[in-house]
Amino acid sequence: MATSDFAKLPGFRDFPPEDFALRSHIQNSWRRVSRRYGFSEYDGPPLESLDLYVEKSGEEIVGQLYHFVDRGDREVALRPEMTPSLARILGDRSRGMSKPIRWFSMPQLFRYERQQRGRLREHFQWNVDIVGEGGVAADAEVVAVAIDGLRELGLGSADFAARVSDRRLLNALLRAVGVADDRMAAAFGVIDKIERIPDEKSAELLRADVGLDGAQIAMLRDVLGNTDLTALSEKFGDDEAVSSAVDRLREYVGMLSAMGLGDFVEIDLKIVRGLAYYTGIVFELFDRQGELRAICGGGRYDRLLELVGGEPLPAVGFGMGDVVLGELLDERGLVPEHAPELDYFMVPVTEAQRPETLRIAHVLRDRGHSVAYALRDQGVAKQMKAATREGAKTVLLLGPDELERGCIVARDMSTGQEVDVSLSELT
Repeated sequence: MATSDFAKLPGFRDFPPEDFALRSHIQNSWRRVSRRYGFSEYDGPPLESLDLYVEKSGEEIVGQLYHFVDRGDREVALRPEMTPSLARILGDRSRGMSKPIRWFSMPQLFRYERQQRGRLREHFQWNVDIVGEGGVAADAEVVAVAIDGLRELGLGSADFAARVSDRRLLNALLRAVGVADDRMAAAFGVIDKIERIPDEKSAELLRADVGLDGAQIAMLRDVLGNTDLTALSEKFGDDEAVSSAVDRLREYVGMLSAMGLGDFVEIDLKIVRGLAYYTGIVFELFDRQGELRAICGGGRYDRLLELVGGEPLPAVGFGMGDVVLGELLDERGLVPEHAPELDYFMVPVTEAQRPETLRIAHVLRDRGHSVAYALRDQGVAKQMKAATREGAKTVLLLGPDELERGCIVARDMSTGQEVDVSLSELT
């Protein structure tokens, strides 16, 4: 069969060493930051019951999934996200756990949807969640983890920002503008895409789907463009729901400022998060130049565990994918250069020294060093070229004269300097 018959599937990636190095760089940074904040790592199966995702997101999600009926006549799907699995896992055991629960994971996720820049049909995602704490401190802690995850990779406040809102505040403001309760979901839907469609189109949707007139639409646009919490308090201060939500958001921003992260935070009431289960403060991280999709998104979801049979626990978390993040790091020149590295490359001068070469190599490996050597009889010059290609820091040359003297020649590949090292000292 032709090689082209075995091309990788659309939307999926291979990870040769140079690409795997970037993936490891990102995931190692995620793991370090998570552990600094006291989070424990978990994982779950890549295949789950289809009903788990339908329960959380509705029947419409089925068209986006890799799903099938298995040999046990169960409808299953490759996981498109991790939060439902988290809810299922905790549903079985959370009652006996101390709170808050601070967990993170880095699953590979799958969605059968149209490819576009920053979105493939598989990706790795950093999920961070605090379960069992309803206070604002948990919300602030989670977004701080997300911000520090990007800072760990070399990105700063000039590169990205956390755009923050609160669905409770937006609910109160929409009511103040005149949106009826039974039109609230439609209003959220328009606001979620209001930056991606022309003003005329959004006005048309606000009239037809939300029932607003021209004056109300103008008032709504003014509200959505307001990033000053004090101004919102002054304008809607008589509304207790608005006042309470503004105070909560102000406390949240104050906590992040106390951490030294205030420069990364922007109030943006247009951030609503499309998923219906969010119940409070929500946020998305964007590159400052606005050229890429959201790097990360999350917020408070206080009812999800109940949906999958767990106890009613408040929760807040986020998901950050590696695809958009990899693009941003590349654009900012922050992708580390990949080069092979090796502690030692061993060069036997003749095949007679191979048994001793193997012995020394294994002793060094037992000590935790990386060691390689030619796997067939080759001249010294060819072996030295291989050592350079493998990125060896030191070459150990072993010939009959060295064996007789009980030593080996160690060449520093960065300086070319050679020294004799006794075999007993080396091994």
